[in-house]
Amino acid sequence: MWQEIIVALIVIAALAHFCTKYLPEALRRQIVIALSKRGYDEAKLSKVFNLKSGCGDDGGGCSSCGSCDTTPTKSNPATPHQRVIKLHVQR
Repeated sequence: MWQEIIVALIVIAALAHFCTKYLPEALRRQIVIALSKRGYDEAKLSKVFNLKSGCGDDGGGCSSCGSCDTTPTKSNPATPHQRVIKLHVQR
């Protein structure tokens, strides 16, 4: 019985580590929003899930994401660059 409990705790810890590190940011943000609607602290969940504060948060304001900038810089160009993956079909 103790072995099953210990294995379950290890699996839960591994799942929590996976969720906080390897899930896409949009999915992590949805998890934080869903948990905050159920009464959990959104600021603490954002730290656990490694999410940056948004433009409306008190932590960073509009300077945190740089989406409000209109001047092109190297890190925030005015036009987004798109990567093109060229596919070569061999028949």
